[in-house]
Amino acid sequence: MRWDNLRLADAEGDDSAVPLFARGAVARTFDTPEFKGMTFYEIQARSIINKVPAASRVPFSHTINPYRGCSHACSYCLAGDTPVLMADGRAKPIAELRAGDRIFGTRLAGGRRRLVVTEVLDHWSTVKAAHRVTLADGTRLVASGEHRFLTERGWKHVTGEGARPFLGDGDRLVGCGRFAAHPHGLEGAVVESAAELRVVSVEPLGVETPMYDITTGTGDFIADGVVSHNCFARKTHEYLDLDAGHDFDSKIVVKVNAAELARKELASPRWGGHHVAMGTNVDCYQRAEGRYQLMPGILRALTEAANPFSILTKGTLILRDLPLLVEAARVSEVSAAFSVGFVDERLWRAVEPGTPHPGRRLEACRRLTDGGIACGVLMAPILPYLSDSPEQLEAAVREIAASGATHVTPIVLHLRPGAREWFLGWLSREHPRLVPRYLELYGRGAYAPKAYQERVSAQVRELARQYGIGRRASWRIKPDKAPPPEQLSLL
Repeated sequence: MRWDNLRLADAEGDDSAVPLFARGAVARTFDTPEFKGMTFYEIQARSIINKVPAASRVPFSHTINPYRGCSHACSYCLAGDTPVLMADGRAKPIAELRAGDRIFGTRLAGGRRRLVVTEVLDHWSTVKAAHRVTLADGTRLVASGEHRFLTERGWKHVTGEGARPFLGDGDRLVGCGRFAAHPHGLEGAVVESAAELRVVSVEPLGVETPMYDITTGTGDFIADGVVSHNCFARKTHEYLDLDAGHDFDSKIVVKVNAAELARKELASPRWGGHHVAMGTNVDCYQRAEGRYQLMPGILRALTEAANPFSILTKGTLILRDLPLLVEAARVSEVSAAFSVGFVDERLWRAVEPGTPHPGRRLEACRRLTDGGIACGVLMAPILPYLSDSPEQLEAAVREIAASGATHVTPIVLHLRPGAREWFLGWLSREHPRLVPRYLELYGRGAYAPKAYQERVSAQVRELARQYGIGRRASWRIKPDKAPPPEQLSLL
């Protein structure tokens, strides 16, 4: 839906000076730490059930998304005077960059990271607490704690909140140093870690300052001589005429009439009773849901219509609505799914530091299945040579089976543009011996060879059979069938 369909039809007053996305909306801020710096735009949507384009490959035709934007998204920002290496060899402050500017990013070629010309796709600013990173060569970078720099051991945040990998004294950054004396001939130059790029200190400055970030074609850029991570565009927010960076993180669209609309549209004679998928765009159980509580009303509307639905989430907030899911499952088909690609804790911390622990996700799955709700697991991503050994696959399937998952669907790692550069960069630092193998597997595109995918899938299917996934003896709620009274007492 475009913003024209999201505005209040009869907004009062002259709003000609108000950005289009905010016209007719009620803007709210909350004085709580988890929502600091965020604005929620409460809008009266004109429709809530979205039809998926016919060209899409997803296995559902209709969705409900009560939110646009994500209240737990991260932003990675640098001080405005941070020099960024331009394609002509000059440096320009990041605050002065604009979409369309040509700059240098990096790509892996022959197992080595090299400079390549890329383009600024988006540019935005925010206000963040400032930290100063000092390097051995005297370079001083001012960045937010969430910002990431490339080290010889992969991407690391400036600070370590939330158990994420972070910079420490002695970490060596990847880069080529400052380029002021090298105006030409940079294309193809190798960038690597060096002693002079060693981190000497990371210190909070005790102030909040304007910070800037960009989206680039390579997923990175050169900030004061070192490789810096950037944010990737979130296309849904762009479709709503918001920017893909700061707006996505801090301007959350809340469709406050979502439940009312769902009830109305599901009761329409034109509605065909199609399966409705939720959580397919942004997580419908993100932090904002704890305050707005839109999902209970949506679930009640789906229950009243006896309409089948499914929920994809990584959040445990779904357990709040377990009684409603149980009620819905008595009148229609209801299912949920969690994504858990592996259970190795060290691997999880290395490649998925921002996600809930795999054990927490599987515990939530167990709670749902114990409540009689069909809950499966997308075993994704399976990482070639890192999480695909027989022992690792068996460990994951064994724990998935213990969660009572109704099914497990293996999905081998996809390396699409953006994710490809980030992952191969991490791989070249953490597991350089695997780079040639990955280039062989993914040299022709985003997907591993079909034979490899089929082999892994066959192993997972056999393990699922051995551990009895899908053959759980305990009851599952079926439409028009109430659960045993003793089970209800446990809910």
